[in-house]
Amino acid sequence: MLSADPVVTMTGFARALRANGIAADGTRLATAIEALGHVDPLDAQQVYWTGRLTLCGEPDDLPRYDAVFDAWFRGRLPALPGPMPPTPAGQLVQLRPLAGDTDDTARDEDDALPTAASDAEVLRHRDLAALTDLERDEINALIALLAPRVGTRRTRRHRPRGRDRIDVSRTVRAMLRDGGEPATLARLRPRVKPRRLVLLLDVSGSMSPYADVLLRFAHAAVRVAPSSAEVFTVGTRLTRVTRPLRLRDAQQALTAAGRAIPDWSGGTRLGEGLQAFLDLWGQRGTARRAVVVIASDGWERGDATLLAEQMARLARLAHRVVWVNPHRGKTGFAPVTAGMAAALPHVDELLAGHTLDALHTLADVIARA
Repeated sequence: MLSADPVVTMTGFARALRANGIAADGTRLATAIEALGHVDPLDAQQVYWTGRLTLCGEPDDLPRYDAVFDAWFRGRLPALPGPMPPTPAGQLVQLRPLAGDTDDTARDEDDALPTAASDAEVLRHRDLAALTDLERDEINALIALLAPRVGTRRTRRHRPRGRDRIDVSRTVRAMLRDGGEPATLARLRPRVKPRRLVLLLDVSGSMSPYADVLLRFAHAAVRVAPSSAEVFTVGTRLTRVTRPLRLRDAQQALTAAGRAIPDWSGGTRLGEGLQAFLDLWGQRGTARRAVVVIASDGWERGDATLLAEQMARLARLAHRVVWVNPHRGKTGFAPVTAGMAAALPHVDELLAGHTLDALHTLADVIARA
């Protein structure tokens, strides 16, 4: 029923609903996307009822929802009840039938039906540095729906009710309470805790076309895991921006983070910034067994040898080191800059970061780690 990316499909569907008078705002859209994780997205009936229960707010919305659902997911264009509100300038909503047979009798509601393409799918592959203001607003809304979360890790501590290891102390205490009679063996299992995610974002002048979007990605990561995500910016100095990014509203969080960053669009001293992070934070536990994401184009103005030494130090501490270079996905890219060449031997994965699709890939890599 849905395309490979339910977020993109449901975002376009919500825009179509809003264009037809239904208040399917971002909060309802986020609820709908979360609810889709608990149903079969290939089942038309389940997708229909999921959207109806989460995106509609009053009885008058139901006829319009049915009409837009048929047009968006089945390519049918029935008459919408009442006049259609005018589409705001620059909005790219279109309801159009799909190519091919649109006969109602040729399809069954329970079949896996093709999805009408949305304009958000086109934006997924657009370079973030070349977006218009309207397109950037759309991308920002999609980034806010991302949930880049790392999984859990096993610790050296244990908790009750396992299968393999016997809890001797609990077993003996139970026997003493029973007067020395044999008791059921108490067992232990390993304790797990969230793995930490650390993002180091280059905010120098050469990264300015991408820095805002990467900070929004970091805000999404902090929003879903506020206790296990840390965000730092690196330019001519290191700045921790985790606390301002914990604000729920994305624009307020970025405004607060911008006030905290003194070297926005300045120079690049990755080696010194990384050394400061490891000395003040990483060596003391922030980077230990964590997934560390460094977003930078590698234009190092400082000593590349220092950067190589600090990257080797980071690789020994971290569980996984991911480098995001916005130029990685462009034709003719080669890691020949001094900073990139120095860091590459100590990087587990080198990813692109110039499109929304690349950020989705980054979120998947983080989740698999």
